[in-house]
Amino acid sequence: MSYRILVVEDNPDNRTLIADVLQSLGYEVIEAVDGVEGVEKAVSEKPDLILMDLSLPHKDGWTATREIKANPELVDIPVIALTAHAMVGDRERALEAGCDDYVSKPIDLRQLAGKLTQYLA
Repeated sequence: MSYRILVVEDNPDNRTLIADVLQSLGYEVIEAVDGVEGVEKAVSEKPDLILMDLSLPHKDGWTATREIKANPELVDIPVIALTAHAMVGDRERALEAGCDDYVSKPIDLRQLAGKLTQYLA
């Protein structure tokens, strides 16, 4: 069984890089370009895990994550924040919004692969 991961990322280069890495690891990738589409695809696709950028147009990742976690059908899907927000307090803010974990950009691919294994095991 191949796990399905929703990547919510507005930067096309970052989204392509993340998708390529995930596909090379054997994951199926679903892509969303902003928080609105991220919530819609979470509802329609019910992925196994969500990688959520926090700085997104139309609806930021904090708001999108809160909406996903407020939905009883989606509450158990792990959400990992992928963000350049690496200041003091940003990790806590992401966790308060409902993210299960946090990876700062630039992304350490080994760290990301480890977290995917941890949440999808």
